[in-house]
Amino acid sequence: MTEGSKNKAVTASRGDWKTKPMPQQHETFVLNRAFSAEEMDALRRGNIPREMEDKWFWYMEDSVLWAHRSWTGHCIYRIDFKEDNNHIVTVNRDPEQYRCTDLNKDLEALNKLLDWWTRTPYDYYNEWLSETMDAL
Repeated sequence: MTEGSKNKAVTASRGDWKTKPMPQQHETFVLNRAFSAEEMDALRRGNIPREMEDKWFWYMEDSVLWAHRSWTGHCIYRIDFKEDNNHIVTVNRDPEQYRCTDLNKDLEALNKLLDWWTRTPYDYYNEWLSETMDAL
């Protein structure tokens, strides 16, 4: 990759990373949150990890955002965006892929992730530091 190509905006798609489907064990909830046009553009661009600390690969297909852990390819979140801002979130509940079982914790974690992912430019390193500090 040349220095110039590092700075080009690339839109992520399913085939850009190893991904696994959402498992049969999953749960859904509603995320009531409005997004600006700029924030939706940032989500539509997705993210292709470039560093080990970048834990997430996400992409959009139509109005659905798919969020996968970058190291394993496990699908953790699927967000079906709705015009009324009552977005349907499907969350992984396979205990071998994702340990959280609390919808309130998922809602909090997903909102934090979306706060990071809608920033331009996306700052994976500070997100990684924030997640690390939260885990301590």
